[in-house]
Amino acid sequence: MAHLIEAVQPHGVAYRRGLRAGDAIIAINGEPILDEIDYQALTNRAKLDILVRRADGREENVRIIKAREAGMGLRLADSLACRPYPCKNKCVFCFIDQMPPGMRETLYVKDDDWRLSLMMGNYITLTNVNEQEFQRIIKRKASPLYISVHTTDPDLRVRMMKNPNARFIMDRLRALADAGLHFHCQIVLCPGYNDGDALRKTLTDLSDMYPAAQSAALVPVGLTKFREGLEPLKPFDREGAKAVMDIARTFQEKLLREIGTRFVFPADEMVLIAGEELPAEEEYEGYPQIENGVGLLRKFENGLYAAAKENQEAAVPRRVRIPCGTSIAPVMRGWVEAYGPKGVSVAVQPIRNTFFGETVTVTGLITGGDLISQLKDADEDEILLCGNTLREQGDRFLDDVTLEEVKAALKPRVTVVPNTGADLFRALLGNE
Repeated sequence: MAHLIEAVQPHGVAYRRGLRAGDAIIAINGEPILDEIDYQALTNRAKLDILVRRADGREENVRIIKAREAGMGLRLADSLACRPYPCKNKCVFCFIDQMPPGMRETLYVKDDDWRLSLMMGNYITLTNVNEQEFQRIIKRKASPLYISVHTTDPDLRVRMMKNPNARFIMDRLRALADAGLHFHCQIVLCPGYNDGDALRKTLTDLSDMYPAAQSAALVPVGLTKFREGLEPLKPFDREGAKAVMDIARTFQEKLLREIGTRFVFPADEMVLIAGEELPAEEEYEGYPQIENGVGLLRKFENGLYAAAKENQEAAVPRRVRIPCGTSIAPVMRGWVEAYGPKGVSVAVQPIRNTFFGETVTVTGLITGGDLISQLKDADEDEILLCGNTLREQGDRFLDDVTLEEVKAALKPRVTVVPNTGADLFRALLGNE
C-alpha cells in the first residue's frame, strides 16, 4: 500500500532529499506501512531507506540520514489513519449494549483497538487481536497499553465476555511482559461474577506480573434501564462496595511492603458507593489511571482547595445552582461549604437520571432533557454546569439535546465549567 505525500516542509530533511507532494511512500527500510503506528516507529530511526513512487509512476529508493527522533517534515494522506478495529465481544456489562435506540451513530461504535490504546489510552481486551497483529504489538514495542482484564480465570472471562478468545488473557499478558512491555489493567466488577475470591485471584495474578503490570483499577459496573434481553446483573450496594474496598486495602498494604506500590486503585465511584472518604493524594501514586475515573475527585478537591487558599478576590454576590450526579452531590455540598467563596449562595442539586435509569449516578451521563425537566423551577442567578456532560465539541448532550436548547429552557444564565476544582472556584467567584 502506497501512502500519498500531501505536503513537504520546505528545507526539511525529506525536502532536501528530493521528496515532494504527489510522491507516495511504499516502504521504509524494506517494511510496508500499514498505518500511523508503523510510520512513527519506522521513521524514528537515524538511517532510512524509503521506497518512493514518484508522481510520474517511477519507483525510486531515497536514503535519508537524520537525528534518530527528528521528524520527517511530511504530511501524508489519511490512508495512515487508524480506523478503529471493531469489538466482537458481547460482554455482559457492555454499556453500549445498554444504550437506548435512536441516538446518534457515534454512540454505538464499539472498538477494541490496541493502536488507540497506545495513542489515546483506550482500554482493550486483546480478544479481538489476531496473532499477526499481536506480534506487531510486540515488534512495535507498543507500551504502555491499557487492558480490560476483568478476571484472569479463563472460564469466567469467557462467560463474561462471550468470546472464546477471552480465555487466553494470561498467555498474552505474559507474552507482553516477556517482551519488556508495560500495561495498566482495568477490572469492571459485577457483583456475583468477578468480585470476592475471583477478584482476589485476579489481583494476585496481575500483581505477580509487576512491573510489566503497572496498576489495576477496580471499576463498578454501570447499568442502565435498557437491559431487556441481556444477562441479569445488579449494581453494587454499599455492603458490596465495602467488601471490594476491604479486598483492595488488603492488597494495597501487602503490595506496598513487597513491591513498593499499592498497585490496586478503586475507582472514585466505588469509593462513593461504599460511603468512604476519598483517599489522600499520595495514595494515588501519581494518578496512573485518572482517565479511568481513579483519583479525579481527589484532584478536583485539591484544585478547589488550592484556588480557595490562594485567591483573595471578592466574589460577585449572587445565588448559584450546581447540578450534578446523585453520587457526587453530598461530596459537592461539603466542598462548596468548605471552600466556596463568601458572598455566594450555592445550592447543589442532584439530577436523577431518568434517561438511562436511576442506577446511573455519575455527572458525565446527565442529559439535556433531565436538566430541563429538573431545573425548570430554578430561580437562581446562574447555573454552573460541568463541561463533562457535553460531547467534545461542547454543544450537545448524550440525548442530542443541544446546549442552546437547555439555555433557552431555563431561567438562570447557564455557564459551562471545565471539570477542575480551580475552574469551579473561578466560576463561583463570577468575576470573569
